[in-house]
Amino acid sequence: MNNNNTQKSTQGTHSDNAYFMDYAFSHGFGELHVKVDKETGMKAIIAIHSTKRGPALGGCRFIEYPNSEAAVQDAMRLAIGMSAKAALANLPIGGGKAVIIKPSTPFDRNKVLNLFGEFVNSLDGRYITALDSGTQLDDMDTIALTTPYVASRSSHGDPSPSTALGVFRGIQAAVKFKLKRNDLKGLHIAIQGLGHVGYPLASLLHHAGAKLTVADVNQASVLRAEEAFSANIVNSADILKLNCDVLAPCALGGILNDLTISELQTSIIAGAANNQLHHSRHGQILHDKGILYATDYVINAGGLIFAACKYSKTLESDMEGQIDYIGHRLLEIFERSTNENKPTSIICDTMAQELLA
Repeated sequence: MNNNNTQKSTQGTHSDNAYFMDYAFSHGFGELHVKVDKETGMKAIIAIHSTKRGPALGGCRFIEYPNSEAAVQDAMRLAIGMSAKAALANLPIGGGKAVIIKPSTPFDRNKVLNLFGEFVNSLDGRYITALDSGTQLDDMDTIALTTPYVASRSSHGDPSPSTALGVFRGIQAAVKFKLKRNDLKGLHIAIQGLGHVGYPLASLLHHAGAKLTVADVNQASVLRAEEAFSANIVNSADILKLNCDVLAPCALGGILNDLTISELQTSIIAGAANNQLHHSRHGQILHDKGILYATDYVINAGGLIFAACKYSKTLESDMEGQIDYIGHRLLEIFERSTNENKPTSIICDTMAQELLA
């Protein structure tokens, strides 16, 4: 563990530190950095999992945590996921993640972000930060005042449409593999969540000829989809039980659990939500039920591709080609899942490990 501190942290125990070091070692981490500052109240962690394929890119979370240990664990867990996502998207980057623990007392946000930018800059480009929970594009612009290693800026635009396009390509691939269809015309697709990704996804599916049923806690969003896409509306409690060809979860994670899986009436699950499986064993249950699961961290990689391409100044046409690759990668995963009779979630993890070995 590499501590980069302006003030030595007194939180945590020797057993906590030993656990994190053992976890980092067993999961192949390259670096783990911590920086704290008493004046601003900043406590930040940067976890760099892998730089084998290139500098580690991953978002910065700025949220509250119950304690510092939970924040470190979150950063490390998410960094592993970023390595796998980048590898399976065939991007020339590694995986990392940053966490700023949101202070529980009043603080100067700009000062914290400036200091975090200095923290990022001290790593000499081995970690590139980006947008994540609790941060906005304006925050990234502030961080960019003290470091060039920022992949999400307001000048780059919104990554959500790229995420939606990647999910759309993933749905096309899943339908081609599972339903033997080369188009989406007339297929019934249920979308849970009409936020920044779910709504543009609904637009793409509508224009491809799909029949939509939607659910969202925001009534204005579902009414907008009803008018624009002739979508049917159901409440959020019923969307997962719907008899449909494709279920696209685009809201909260952990929604595929013992109860919801027993009620599913779909052939395909392909949506943008992160961490859809409540537990890893639920991937096996879906596989045993014959439901094709487009693993979340593969199908929702469009946002990461957008950030990486904007950072490297990739041509727009080349970026779209990389997003289209999501569908090709999923077809490869589906084929291998069938041949080896293993869940797609396990196949994805295995392929990522092979690419990072």
